[in-house]
Amino acid sequence: MPRVEHVPTNIITGALGVGKTTLIQTLLQQKPQHERWAVLVNEFGEIGIDGALLSNSEDNSVFIREVPGGCMCCTSGLPMQIALNMLLAKARPHRLLIEPTGLGHPKEVLQTLSAEHYRETLDVRSTLTLVDIRKLADKRWREHPTFQEQFQIADQIIATKSDLYSGDFTPRLTDYLHQLGVTDIPITFSEHGQVDIALLQAKSNFLQISSKHSHAHPPKAHSTIIAPPEASIKVENSGEGYFSCGWVCAASQQFNYQHVVETLSSLPIDRLKAVMRTERGAFGFNLSDGDLVVTHLDNATDSRLEFLTQDRVIAQQTSDNLKSAFNLIDFVG
Repeated sequence: MPRVEHVPTNIITGALGVGKTTLIQTLLQQKPQHERWAVLVNEFGEIGIDGALLSNSEDNSVFIREVPGGCMCCTSGLPMQIALNMLLAKARPHRLLIEPTGLGHPKEVLQTLSAEHYRETLDVRSTLTLVDIRKLADKRWREHPTFQEQFQIADQIIATKSDLYSGDFTPRLTDYLHQLGVTDIPITFSEHGQVDIALLQAKSNFLQISSKHSHAHPPKAHSTIIAPPEASIKVENSGEGYFSCGWVCAASQQFNYQHVVETLSSLPIDRLKAVMRTERGAFGFNLSDGDLVVTHLDNATDSRLEFLTQDRVIAQQTSDNLKSAFNLIDFVG
């Protein structure tokens, strides 16, 4: 079988909670019917939830692979390369979308994609950097080196959730970009993750980009955790000033929909994603900035939820509260 060549490839990057997964969902809805698309998703947490949120049991022309457990470019890019090679071999796609974790290092992801051994395989196109401009008021966000790096490799900047802005936030964004030395980058305002698929077509301006940042973590297995036959598996992670905690629950465990909504809505954390099997069917839950968005899913093979916070004490309290609320009798992974 001949190898795939010159696959148009886009990076979709941005901070935690800006709507990367939602935007990818809207792009998949615009996919030409005859094309196969592949999506490589990297999550900071160990659980692996985005794959379930993006999957559509009725669409066999979209292939999704996850790299959970932190920045996928760590350990010399090996986790990313293994997952990417397997995805390309299976999907033989007409387009590849890559979503690094909001706490990952996008310059090094771009370096991996533009390496010599991928030059005949991948055709790196525009990088879309997503931003919720309201977050620029937060010094912790504004001065985070990884978030700054996301703008420095942007070919297109997408201001997401613009329907929620209470005024014109454009000057705040342009002033911030000027401070970073980022100029002449097109800015598009997006509501509900809607963007024109044409934004994916332009060539990247940052091929073979150099990065002075170097980081390494101990080698670890990167694979989506499988639900146990009973109870649940608990996994924790930390890095870049964040703490994550999550569970994968047995497929036999069914949750009360209203109880899930009430419990998740009240959590004092930075970010949460969940896929839950309930008496009403399967649902995706996405908590960001105190707003819980619920999406009906075609199906879910199991239930899984994971949260992130920058406060170690809140992380422990939230873990205890969720364990009690959902009767999570867990084995620690």
